[in-house]
Amino acid sequence: MSNKSFSVVTSSKLQPFKKTIEVDSDKSISIRSFLIGAISHNISEIKNVLESEDVFSAIKCLKQLGVIIKKIKPKNYLVYGKGLGSLYIKKKTILNCGNSGTLARLLIGILSTTPGINVKITGDKSLKKRNMSKLIDLMSQFGASFQKNKFYFPFSMTSSSIPLGITYNAGVSAQLKSAVILAGLNSYSTSTIVEKKQSRDHTENMLLNSSRVLNIKNNIIKIPGKKYLNSLKLSVAGDPSSAAFFSAVTILNKKSYLKIKNVGLNPRRIGFYKILKKHGANIKFKNIKKKNNELVGDIYINSCKIKPIQATSNYYASTADEYPILFVIAALIPGISVFKGIGDLSNKESSRAYEMKKILNAIGIKCKLDKDQMKIFGTKKLKKNKVIKVSNLGDHRICMAAMCLSLITGIKSDIKNFETVYTSSPSFLNIIKKSLGAKFEIKKN
Repeated sequence: MSNKSFSVVTSSKLQPFKKTIEVDSDKSISIRSFLIGAISHNISEIKNVLESEDVFSAIKCLKQLGVIIKKIKPKNYLVYGKGLGSLYIKKKTILNCGNSGTLARLLIGILSTTPGINVKITGDKSLKKRNMSKLIDLMSQFGASFQKNKFYFPFSMTSSSIPLGITYNAGVSAQLKSAVILAGLNSYSTSTIVEKKQSRDHTENMLLNSSRVLNIKNNIIKIPGKKYLNSLKLSVAGDPSSAAFFSAVTILNKKSYLKIKNVGLNPRRIGFYKILKKHGANIKFKNIKKKNNELVGDIYINSCKIKPIQATSNYYASTADEYPILFVIAALIPGISVFKGIGDLSNKESSRAYEMKKILNAIGIKCKLDKDQMKIFGTKKLKKNKVIKVSNLGDHRICMAAMCLSLITGIKSDIKNFETVYTSSPSFLNIIKKSLGAKFEIKKN
């Protein structure tokens, strides 16, 4: 893995393929396993970890907070847990969360109720553009204090001296919900989360490893605080968000078939697949098992024709990371596709709906975007003489979606800052080249 900046240039269509692959491990679960392992007791063993830039940022931050983490072999790690409230920081230390919003929000959740924390937190160019006001408001309710009127990284925070539990009416953000859960674990009274809309529950599933830490009933999560956390022993499954890109090119590429092995199939993560199946996609889940409170199985995909997509706001929480590639699919299906409830996409690594609209418009695909909705007027009449361009956005999902669009249409692409894909899917280029037969050129920036 390299930190050097490079561009990817494509100019030819994919040929039909029939393949079996495995995708990179789940980033969300990998990061959470290190964070929760760090505040648990005894030694946690985490296997098949995603070795990506975001996860390495998590490891580095935790080591700065006094946590011993040992790599015992590739993708396998031991985390020597310090227990709740035991993390510490040297004066003038800066924690750099890199590109990871997950790491930033969840780590601040932990630190907000950890005694004696006074630290500056920052991130890369992309993370510095992401508004943290909602997170800061929630953690302030626990008693943590933040640099006044500063909602973007870098900023300084001081942990609460006597953290007390809060009540939070959760929205679609699993990261905010997780931050509240992690802060609540070390509070002196019970925190309550009311889930109006169900978001990802990886944090809850991981904590169910310890009894009495959470009480979940009727979409209400209660965190009593100050309970013993057992060490973790888990193996991370394949990332369904990474799998979505390979699934998309299979659906759109005639006479193609793909089996993706050992993928996480958490019901709150597979909105992408539910949407496509509802609109006629030939997708099947097989060999489903429950591991570490998470469903894991194989995904079988055949190329096929699907109907224009109508995705209500109810799908957002389970599909948040997959909208860029969903927009690509919609663009290449004749007819009008509508995506509702997508306003939160503006606060991702980039303003994702806006950036995809620019990309699609450039090759002749009409899009209508307002604050919370995107309409895509799908067509096969494309401007083949144009170039699919992505500037230095620092957004891995946009880069991957743009490349998939190029490979399906045969329209030339020039995608800069492609190294950002290493934050979530370091094997992406290798899989798409060696397994699916894609041709592309790498240019150093």
